[in-house]
Amino acid sequence: MNGAEALARFAGHDGKAISPARFIPVAKSAGLIGELGEWVAEQACRQHAAWLAEGLQVAIATYVSPLQFRQRDFAHRLGTIVSENGVDPYGIQVEVTESAIMENVDQAIEILNQLKSFGVKVALDDFGTGYSSLSSRSSLPLDKLKVDQSFVSRVEGEPASRAITRAMIALGHALNLEIVGEGIESEDTLGYLRSEGCDQAQGFWVSHPLPPSEFAQWYRTHQVGG
Repeated sequence: MNGAEALARFAGHDGKAISPARFIPVAKSAGLIGELGEWVAEQACRQHAAWLAEGLQVAIATYVSPLQFRQRDFAHRLGTIVSENGVDPYGIQVEVTESAIMENVDQAIEILNQLKSFGVKVALDDFGTGYSSLSSRSSLPLDKLKVDQSFVSRVEGEPASRAITRAMIALGHALNLEIVGEGIESEDTLGYLRSEGCDQAQGFWVSHPLPPSEFAQWYRTHQVGG
Protein backbone atom coordinates (compact mmCIF):
# COMPACT_ATOMS: atom_id res chain seq x y z
CA MET A 1 0.00 0.00 0.00
CA ASN A 2 1.55 3.29 -1.14
CA GLY A 3 -1.14 5.84 -0.38
CA ALA A 4 -4.60 7.20 -1.02
CA GLU A 5 -6.24 9.71 -3.32
CA ALA A 6 -8.41 12.46 -1.85
CA LEU A 7 -11.91 12.47 -3.36
CA ALA A 8 -14.54 15.18 -2.82
CA ARG A 9 -18.07 14.02 -2.05
CA PHE A 10 -21.11 16.16 -1.28
CA ALA A 11 -24.46 15.22 0.23
CA GLY A 12 -27.67 16.87 -0.94
CA HIS A 13 -30.49 18.08 1.28
CA ASP A 14 -32.02 14.61 1.10
CA GLY A 15 -28.81 13.05 2.36
CA LYS A 16 -28.01 11.39 -0.95
CA ALA A 17 -24.55 11.77 -2.45
CA ILE A 18 -24.14 14.25 -5.30
CA SER A 19 -21.85 13.00 -8.05
CA PRO A 20 -18.68 15.01 -8.79
CA ALA A 21 -19.86 14.93 -12.41
CA ARG A 22 -22.61 17.31 -11.24
CA PHE A 23 -20.96 19.58 -8.68
CA ILE A 24 -17.55 20.04 -10.35
CA PRO A 25 -19.03 21.75 -13.48
CA VAL A 26 -21.07 23.99 -11.15
CA ALA A 27 -17.93 24.96 -9.23
CA LYS A 28 -16.16 25.73 -12.49
CA SER A 29 -18.98 27.87 -13.88
CA ALA A 30 -19.27 29.75 -10.58
CA GLY A 31 -15.53 30.45 -10.51
CA LEU A 32 -15.11 28.43 -7.32
CA ILE A 33 -12.95 25.58 -8.59
CA GLY A 34 -9.79 27.15 -7.15
CA GLU A 35 -11.36 27.55 -3.71
CA LEU A 36 -12.68 23.99 -3.86
CA GLY A 37 -9.28 22.66 -4.86
CA GLU A 38 -7.58 24.51 -1.99
CA TRP A 39 -10.17 23.21 0.46
CA VAL A 40 -9.54 19.64 -0.70
CA ALA A 41 -5.77 20.15 -0.38
CA GLU A 42 -6.16 21.52 3.14
CA GLN A 43 -8.42 18.65 4.19
CA ALA A 44 -5.94 16.18 2.69
CA CYS A 45 -3.09 17.73 4.67
CA ARG A 46 -5.10 17.63 7.88
CA GLN A 47 -6.02 14.02 7.29
CA HIS A 48 -2.42 13.15 6.50
CA ALA A 49 -1.33 14.72 9.80
CA ALA A 50 -4.08 12.88 11.70
CA TRP A 51 -3.07 9.53 10.22
CA LEU A 52 0.58 10.19 11.05
CA ALA A 53 -0.44 10.83 14.66
CA GLU A 54 -2.15 7.41 14.61
CA GLY A 55 0.99 5.77 13.26
CA LEU A 56 -0.27 5.42 9.68
CA GLN A 57 2.36 6.31 7.07
CA VAL A 58 -0.13 7.14 4.31
CA ALA A 59 0.70 9.54 1.47
CA ILE A 60 -2.26 11.45 0.02
CA ALA A 61 -2.69 12.56 -3.58
CA THR A 62 -4.90 15.48 -4.62
CA TYR A 63 -6.09 16.22 -8.15
CA VAL A 64 -5.54 19.75 -9.46
CA SER A 65 -7.89 20.98 -12.18
CA PRO A 66 -6.42 22.82 -15.18
CA LEU A 67 -8.13 26.03 -14.05
CA GLN A 68 -6.64 25.79 -10.56
CA PHE A 69 -3.22 24.85 -11.92
CA ARG A 70 -3.12 28.00 -14.05
CA GLN A 71 -4.20 30.35 -11.26
CA ARG A 72 -1.67 32.92 -10.13
CA ASP A 73 0.38 31.84 -7.12
CA PHE A 74 -1.15 28.33 -7.16
CA ALA A 75 2.13 26.67 -6.17
CA HIS A 76 2.82 29.22 -3.42
CA ARG A 77 -0.66 28.81 -1.93
CA LEU A 78 -0.37 25.04 -1.94
CA GLY A 79 3.04 25.25 -0.31
CA THR A 80 1.54 27.51 2.38
CA ILE A 81 -1.26 25.00 3.04
CA VAL A 82 1.26 22.19 3.46
CA SER A 83 3.47 24.29 5.74
CA GLU A 84 0.64 25.63 7.92
CA ASN A 85 -0.67 22.12 8.57
CA GLY A 86 2.74 20.93 9.67
CA VAL A 87 2.85 17.84 7.48
CA ASP A 88 5.75 16.21 5.70
CA PRO A 89 5.49 17.55 2.11
CA TYR A 90 6.85 14.25 0.80
CA GLY A 91 3.59 12.70 1.95
CA ILE A 92 1.59 14.96 -0.38
CA GLN A 93 1.24 14.34 -4.10
CA VAL A 94 -0.27 16.64 -6.72
CA GLU A 95 -1.87 15.18 -9.83
CA VAL A 96 -2.16 17.27 -13.01
CA THR A 97 -3.34 16.36 -16.50
CA GLU A 98 -1.44 16.54 -19.76
CA SER A 99 -3.88 19.12 -21.11
CA ALA A 100 -3.24 21.44 -18.14
CA ILE A 101 0.51 21.24 -18.69
CA MET A 102 0.60 21.47 -22.46
CA GLU A 103 -1.34 24.73 -22.73
CA ASN A 104 1.85 26.53 -21.68
CA VAL A 105 4.74 24.12 -21.18
CA ASP A 106 7.27 26.70 -19.98
CA GLN A 107 4.88 28.08 -17.37
CA ALA A 108 3.93 24.55 -16.32
CA ILE A 109 7.57 23.58 -15.81
CA GLU A 110 8.07 26.63 -13.62
CA ILE A 111 5.02 25.73 -11.51
CA LEU A 112 6.04 22.09 -11.23
CA ASN A 113 9.55 23.04 -10.17
CA GLN A 114 8.08 25.27 -7.47
CA LEU A 115 5.95 22.40 -6.18
CA LYS A 116 8.91 20.06 -6.12
CA SER A 117 11.03 22.67 -4.33
CA PHE A 118 8.51 22.42 -1.48
CA GLY A 119 9.04 18.65 -1.42
CA VAL A 120 5.65 17.85 -2.97
CA LYS A 121 5.57 14.95 -5.44
CA VAL A 122 3.96 15.43 -8.87
CA ALA A 123 2.10 12.87 -10.98
CA LEU A 124 0.93 13.24 -14.59
CA ASP A 125 -2.68 12.06 -14.61
CA ASP A 126 -4.60 10.56 -17.54
CA PHE A 127 -1.34 9.70 -19.28
CA GLY A 128 -1.91 8.71 -22.91
CA THR A 129 -5.02 10.81 -23.51
CA GLY A 130 -3.26 14.15 -24.08
CA TYR A 131 -1.20 15.49 -26.91
CA SER A 132 2.22 16.20 -25.43
CA SER A 133 5.28 15.18 -27.38
CA LEU A 134 7.95 12.82 -26.11
CA SER A 135 10.44 15.69 -25.91
CA SER A 136 8.05 17.71 -23.73
CA ARG A 137 7.46 14.82 -21.35
CA SER A 138 11.18 14.27 -20.90
CA SER A 139 11.66 17.87 -19.72
CA LEU A 140 8.80 17.86 -17.19
CA PRO A 141 9.83 17.59 -13.51
CA LEU A 142 7.59 14.63 -12.62
CA ASP A 143 7.68 11.73 -10.18
CA LYS A 144 4.91 9.50 -11.54
CA LEU A 145 2.87 8.73 -14.64
CA LYS A 146 -0.69 7.46 -14.29
CA VAL A 147 -1.78 5.31 -17.24
CA ASP A 148 -5.37 6.29 -18.02
CA GLN A 149 -8.15 3.84 -17.22
CA SER A 150 -9.47 4.12 -20.77
CA PHE A 151 -6.50 1.91 -21.75
CA VAL A 152 -6.19 -0.13 -18.57
CA SER A 153 -9.85 -1.18 -18.55
CA ARG A 154 -9.47 -2.74 -22.01
CA VAL A 155 -6.21 -4.66 -21.67
CA GLU A 156 -8.04 -7.95 -21.14
CA GLY A 157 -9.89 -7.85 -24.45
CA GLU A 158 -8.03 -5.54 -26.80
CA PRO A 159 -4.51 -6.36 -28.05
CA ALA A 160 -4.08 -2.73 -29.11
CA SER A 161 -4.79 -1.47 -25.56
CA ARG A 162 -2.33 -4.00 -24.16
CA ALA A 163 0.35 -2.83 -26.59
CA ILE A 164 -0.27 0.84 -25.83
CA THR A 165 -0.24 0.23 -22.09
CA ARG A 166 2.97 -1.78 -22.37
CA ALA A 167 4.60 1.03 -24.35
CA MET A 168 3.53 3.71 -21.86
CA ILE A 169 4.92 1.70 -18.95
CA ALA A 170 8.21 1.27 -20.80
CA LEU A 171 8.35 4.98 -21.64
CA GLY A 172 7.73 5.98 -18.03
CA HIS A 173 10.45 3.69 -16.77
CA ALA A 174 12.84 5.04 -19.40
CA LEU A 175 12.20 8.47 -17.88
CA ASN A 176 12.88 7.07 -14.38
CA LEU A 177 9.28 7.58 -13.26
CA GLU A 178 6.97 5.43 -11.19
CA ILE A 179 3.99 4.06 -13.13
CA VAL A 180 0.46 3.84 -11.76
CA GLY A 181 -2.27 1.89 -13.53
CA GLU A 182 -5.69 3.54 -13.08
CA GLY A 183 -9.14 1.95 -13.14
CA ILE A 184 -8.15 -1.63 -12.28
CA GLU A 185 -11.28 -3.67 -11.73
CA SER A 186 -10.16 -7.29 -12.07
CA GLU A 187 -7.41 -9.63 -10.96
CA ASP A 188 -6.51 -10.40 -14.58
CA THR A 189 -5.93 -6.72 -15.32
CA LEU A 190 -3.83 -6.36 -12.20
CA GLY A 191 -1.84 -9.45 -13.18
CA TYR A 192 -1.16 -8.10 -16.67
CA LEU A 193 0.05 -4.73 -15.39
CA ARG A 194 2.24 -6.43 -12.80
CA SER A 195 3.77 -8.65 -15.49
CA GLU A 196 4.63 -5.54 -17.53
CA GLY A 197 6.38 -3.92 -14.59
CA CYS A 198 3.70 -1.42 -13.52
CA ASP A 199 4.73 -0.10 -10.10
CA GLN A 200 1.40 0.77 -8.49
CA ALA A 201 -2.29 -0.08 -8.90
CA GLN A 202 -5.41 2.02 -8.40
CA GLY A 203 -9.04 1.06 -8.86
CA PHE A 204 -12.06 -0.72 -7.43
CA TRP A 205 -10.16 -4.03 -7.38
CA VAL A 206 -7.92 -2.47 -4.72
CA SER A 207 -10.68 -0.67 -2.85
CA HIS A 208 -13.81 1.41 -3.41
CA PRO A 209 -13.76 4.97 -2.04
CA LEU A 210 -13.94 4.99 1.78
CA PRO A 211 -14.38 7.66 4.46
CA PRO A 212 -11.22 8.34 6.52
CA SER A 213 -12.06 6.13 9.50
CA GLU A 214 -12.99 3.14 7.33
CA PHE A 215 -9.92 3.65 5.17
CA ALA A 216 -7.67 3.59 8.25
CA GLN A 217 -9.19 0.27 9.26
CA TRP A 218 -8.82 -1.09 5.72
CA TYR A 219 -5.23 0.10 5.59
CA ARG A 220 -4.29 -1.63 8.82
CA THR A 221 -5.83 -4.84 7.52
CA HIS A 222 -4.15 -4.74 4.10
CA GLN A 223 -0.84 -3.01 4.84
CA VAL A 224 2.03 -4.95 3.32
CA GLY A 225 4.69 -2.24 3.51
CA GLY A 226 6.35 -0.13 0.82
